[in-house]
Amino acid sequence: MTAVNLTETAANLPAAWSSRGLGTVGAACVKVLRMDELPVAEERHGAAEALLVLEGRLELEVDGMPVSVRAGELFMVAAGTPHAVRPGSRGALVIVELPEE
Repeated sequence: MTAVNLTETAANLPAAWSSRGLGTVGAACVKVLRMDELPVAEERHGAAEALLVLEGRLELEVDGMPVSVRAGELFMVAAGTPHAVRPGSRGALVIVELPEE
C-alpha cells in the first residue's frame, strides 16, 4: 500500500460525516472523515474507539461532560460510553473502531 494523504482524502469526501475506510488493523477499521459545524446525535458502541483529530477541533459530549479535542490529539472513548458531537466541530478526523455486529 502507498502512503495516504489523510487531510486531502477527508477534504475530497462528498459529504461531512461520511467516512472513507482506509483499511484494517487486526479486526479494527481505520476511517477518515471530514467534520462540519453541525452536531451528531449521541451513540455508544460495544467496543472502545479511538478519535484522532488531524486538523481543526472535535467538540464532544462524553457521558454528559463537554470534551474538546484539538488537532494532533487522540481521544479514546471507552466501550459503552455515550458520546455525541457538539456543534462547532470542524476539520479532519481519523476513527479506529471495531465493526458493529
